[in-house]
Amino acid sequence: MSSSSAPYRGTYTALITPFRNDRVDEKAFTQLLEEQVAAGIDGVIPVGTTGESATLSTEEHLRVIELAVQVVKGRIKVIAGTGSNNTTEAIYYTQESEKLGADGVLIVAPYYNKPTQAGVFAHYAKLAECTKLPIITYSIPGRCGIEISLDTMASLAAKFPNIVAIKEAGGSIERFSQLRQVLPDNIAILSGDDSMTLPAMAVGATGVISVASNLIPKEVGDMVRAALAGHAAEAERQHRKLYPIFRDLFIESNPVPTKVAIARKGWMTEDVRLPLVPLQPQSRTKLEATLKSLGL
Repeated sequence: MSSSSAPYRGTYTALITPFRNDRVDEKAFTQLLEEQVAAGIDGVIPVGTTGESATLSTEEHLRVIELAVQVVKGRIKVIAGTGSNNTTEAIYYTQESEKLGADGVLIVAPYYNKPTQAGVFAHYAKLAECTKLPIITYSIPGRCGIEISLDTMASLAAKFPNIVAIKEAGGSIERFSQLRQVLPDNIAILSGDDSMTLPAMAVGATGVISVASNLIPKEVGDMVRAALAGHAAEAERQHRKLYPIFRDLFIESNPVPTKVAIARKGWMTEDVRLPLVPLQPQSRTKLEATLKSLGL
C-alpha cells in the first residue's frame, strides 16, 4: 500500500505541550511520553506546531526536546520540531537538537514571510547543510501561506541526502499522488491530517504525523499498521470508527480540543497559551459527545 523503502513508516505523534500555571508541566509531559511508548508509536515530535512552539520561549523549546530524549531513552524516535520563519533561528534549534540527541527534525515551511520557491529551497538547503540529522520538511499552506512545491521538494530530495521525508498537510489527496510521482521511493510521504491518513496511504503515503495519537496512540497505530500490512478492509474499518474524533479534534484551533480531551483523564490541564483560548461551550459539548460515543 506504500513505499517499502522509505525510512519513516508508521505513526509519529505531534506532541502537545502540557502547561500548568503557564509553565511547561514536565510531569504531565513525561506521562504523555510513556503512554506513547507503551502504545507502540513509532516516534514522537516534541514542539512541532501542535506543541505550541510559537509561544514557547527558546529555553522552554529546547527543554521540551531535551526531556523527550531523556524520557524516551532510544525506545522510539524523537524528531524535534525546529521550524521557524527565520532561517537563522531554525538552524540554531536544529543544531541544538542534534546536540541534545534527537533522531531527526521536522521543519515547517517558513510562514508569514511568503518567500518564493527559490527562497523555500534556499531555506531548506541551508538547514540541510548545517546538520547531519534526517530532515522532514512540512508543507501546510493553510497556516504558512505558501506550500513546498512539487519541483522544490523533488530538487531538495535529489540534492540533500538528509532530506528524507515530507509531512503533507495541504488538504488534497491529489497532492499525495503528485508527490509520489516526483519523489523517489526512499523519500517518505507522511500525512499531516489524521482524517486523510488512510486515503493518502492508498496512493503512496507511508504513515502519519498525527494529532489524534496524543489521545488514542494505539488505535491510530493499529490503523496505520493494518494499512502498511495491506489489510485494507481492517484499516478502513478502523478509519470509519475513528473518523468522528479525527474530525472533532479540529473543531477549533489545534491543539485546544486535544488538550481538552486528554485533560479528562485527570493528569494534565487544558491550559493553552494566548492567543489560543479555551474551547467554546458548544464545541465542548460536541467534542464530549464524540468522545463518549467512542468510549473515551
